[in-house]
Amino acid sequence: MKTALAIRHVHFEDLGIFEDGLKEAGYGIRYMEAGIDPVAGEKPDLLIVLGAPIGAYEEDKYPFLKDTLNLLEQRLAAQSPTLGICLGAQLMARAAGAKVYPGPAKEIGWSKLTLSAAGEKSPLQHLNGIPVLHWHGDTFDLPNEAVHLASTPLTRNQAFSLGKHALALQFHPEVKAEKIEHWLIGHACEIASQPGLSVTALREETKRLAHATCAEAKKLLADWLSRM
Repeated sequence: MKTALAIRHVHFEDLGIFEDGLKEAGYGIRYMEAGIDPVAGEKPDLLIVLGAPIGAYEEDKYPFLKDTLNLLEQRLAAQSPTLGICLGAQLMARAAGAKVYPGPAKEIGWSKLTLSAAGEKSPLQHLNGIPVLHWHGDTFDLPNEAVHLASTPLTRNQAFSLGKHALALQFHPEVKAEKIEHWLIGHACEIASQPGLSVTALREETKRLAHATCAEAKKLLADWLSRM
């Protein structure tokens, strides 16, 4: 059986609908908890680095990030299948030599992506016209040799690929509607700090939109895996 290793930083930011898609594709799934489980030397068939409310450049505060970056550098150099979501995408950008830094504002909530010409031919085509959940404050420059796939008005670099083996998603297509309460509780302080951002509105938007987005996200994952 093929193996998928997910590096998780906070318990509720898990694989979501991607877990279902990976099982259907024949992968055995294992989680490692960032900052607790040592990741050095891990060689799964597929590595997924998940999101977190910390910065990809904060290894002075969170030293375990150095090990994740080292692992990502090794996998990208070896062209080993690698997927990054939110913080995972930012760490992939850093591992590929690009800069990660605070964006102009936090982007939290549901909105559609604008796909590039390359994005329309990529697995992201399944999200064309589909709202996705955004939950980030940082952004990154596009790494050299990366292909730009998607943007929003606030964040130009929402997704990129490196060859067929690496896909980075700044946004969250994986979140299931029934899990949103965990996000609303876990990120309560961040939500409260943003003028105009409403727990009730986020909950209702997620209940209304997440099921359709998850269905397309499974197609995205299956499409990407089939191209490797």
